[in-house]
Amino acid sequence: MSRLSAKDAVAKVASGDITVIDVRETTEVQASGIAKGALHIPLAMLPLKADPKAPGFDGRIALGKPVAVYCAVGGRAGMAAQTLSRLGYDAHNIGGFGDWVQAGGPVSR
Repeated sequence: MSRLSAKDAVAKVASGDITVIDVRETTEVQASGIAKGALHIPLAMLPLKADPKAPGFDGRIALGKPVAVYCAVGGRAGMAAQTLSRLGYDAHNIGGFGDWVQAGGPVSR
């Protein structure tokens, strides 16, 4: 698990080189929008959705592709990146949604 700048994440998403996951709660996403192309998986659901052995596995998350996570300010993203690393992903914390926006990342509402 490592830190990845939001600017680098924006570039990697644009080129299809990374999967981005928003781990905020649904109400937070509804209030501000989501990084364009990001998957929305709240932190509490991440262990079930990201574990390839779990019945609730989300097949949009590929083990062989790096994953970047963000939340509101970065704390939950750090926990999410640790969880993903334990599951075998190349996981990166890009901080908060505001970091994504400041880096010029597109937003879907």
